[in-house]
Amino acid sequence: MSKKNSIPKHIAIIMDGNGRWASKRGLDRSKGHLKGYENIKPNVIYAKKIGIKCITLFAFSTENWNRSSKEINFIFDLASKVIYEESKFLNKNKVRIIHLGSIDNLPEKMIDRIKKSEEMTKDNKDFTLAVAFNYGSRDEILRAVNKIIDSRIRSQLSEEDFESFFMTNMLSNPDVVIRTGGEKRLSNFLLWQSAYSELIFFDKFWPDFETHDLDLVIDEYNNRIRNFGS
Repeated sequence: MSKKNSIPKHIAIIMDGNGRWASKRGLDRSKGHLKGYENIKPNVIYAKKIGIKCITLFAFSTENWNRSSKEINFIFDLASKVIYEESKFLNKNKVRIIHLGSIDNLPEKMIDRIKKSEEMTKDNKDFTLAVAFNYGSRDEILRAVNKIIDSRIRSQLSEEDFESFFMTNMLSNPDVVIRTGGEKRLSNFLLWQSAYSELIFFDKFWPDFETHDLDLVIDEYNNRIRNFGS
């Protein structure tokens, strides 16, 4: 079916290239992560302004634990600071915050701030910001299977039944998945949910992604036909 002048309801973004952005400029990788986090708010606010209802951001994957402890600790400290500083602003702008991923091995301070931000914003209906932190799609699917085993369900499950055990069960599947940084793969992000998502790749690094790039995404989305296999 045609989607001329249609605004995607849900956009998911793999925010890739923070470290390479910094290295290219002769800076420590931490500067790239800082710049990347600073780039979230303007894009989220613009997305809400133009009628998008949900943004899901891939902020830290289950595979990112393979990075140096110095880089991981910086990311955790920065993420905790961002959650603390931006939650009130996002709440005033009627944005609901949802965490996707495991809280296993996360710092207690960060877990506390995640829970407080979710509680603070839970009644906001205008827009949802889902942050995939310590998230991996295979881990999510495996956890869902184990929940089903623990629940002792004996009947056959439909796709909808199965999806109800996912961390993303309160979200629609993404209409578009964006990846910055020049790579062209999903890297264990929303594998089930993105089965029919439009994939759009940018060569620019995430810190260089601007609000007008969202306009380009919407233009490209409207130039595609989604027939879901029909």
